[in-house]
Amino acid sequence: MQKTVILGVVGVDAHVVGNKIIAQALRDAGFNVVNIGTFVSQEDFINASIETNADAIMIGSLCGHGELDCQGFKEKCIEAGKGNIHLVVGGNLVVGKQEWGSVHDRFLKMGFNRVYPPGVAIKTVISDLKKDLGIACED
Repeated sequence: MQKTVILGVVGVDAHVVGNKIIAQALRDAGFNVVNIGTFVSQEDFINASIETNADAIMIGSLCGHGELDCQGFKEKCIEAGKGNIHLVVGGNLVVGKQEWGSVHDRFLKMGFNRVYPPGVAIKTVISDLKKDLGIACED
C-alpha cells in the first residue's frame, strides 16, 4: 500500500526549489506526495493530513524560522486527532550558527520523529522514511 506524505515549507518561507526536488524524489521512491507548497501554516499541514489520511508530514524551512514556526505543532496534531502521525522536519531550522546536536534535540523534544540538518542527502531521508513507515527497502 502506497504511503501518503504531506510536504510543505512552513511559515513565511518561500523557498520552493528544494521543496519541488524533494517532492519528485519521494514520488520516484513510491510515495503518494501531497505538496502543499510554501507559506504553509501549521493548521494547513494538519488539515491536509486529515483530508488525505496521510502517514507522515514533512516540513521544510530554509529561512531559519523553523524553530519558531514549529512550536506547538505536535500538540496541535494531538488536538486534531493526528497524534500518531510521523513528523519529519529539516533544513535551516534556526537563525544563526548553532550546534546541530542542540538543534536536533530541541526538535525531538517538540515531538518530531526525524530532524535533518541543511544539506542532508534525500536518499537518507527516503531510506529513513521507508524504515519508519514500515516499507521494505530494495537496497
